[in-house]
Amino acid sequence: MMKSPYIIAVDGRCAAGKTTFAREMGIHMHCPVIQMDHFFLQRHQRTEERLAEPGGNVDRERFRDEVINPLVSGESFSYRIFDCQKMEFGEWVKVESASVVIVEGAYSCHPAFQKHWNLKIFLDVDPKEQIRRIRKRNGEEKLSMFIKRWIPLEEAYFSAFYIKENSDIVLPSVLL
Repeated sequence: MMKSPYIIAVDGRCAAGKTTFAREMGIHMHCPVIQMDHFFLQRHQRTEERLAEPGGNVDRERFRDEVINPLVSGESFSYRIFDCQKMEFGEWVKVESASVVIVEGAYSCHPAFQKHWNLKIFLDVDPKEQIRRIRKRNGEEKLSMFIKRWIPLEEAYFSAFYIKENSDIVLPSVLL
């Protein structure tokens, strides 16, 4: 068993390019990338109370048990992707032990996790550019849901926990 890896968290606004940035960094550093999008809430967890919590939109408990605990122990592990479109679990992801690991996605710098991170990166994006990217990536119908629901939930989380301000590095959005 190896010691805990150097863990990099990449958080930031939706459509800022977190996934693209983390994927490229993982390729260049030859390290695994774990996506927070695999840990959104299951149907039974999506209560008004939970969604009212800043950062409550992610399954922190499952992430802690299935990722953080084995990760900080330096163990290889597996977890199942939760598909929030289908509201069911999908394929398994195997994460081999590594000296560097990247955790990518909104809510990755939640206070429940960040004591384990060695480096916290925040990707920012101009609001107009954010809307353009979401429209291009998700279409007009889903854009409305982002504007009404997901962006406000993320912004509440960023504000409540000073995510951008507490990051080690703040970068402008990645070109997409």
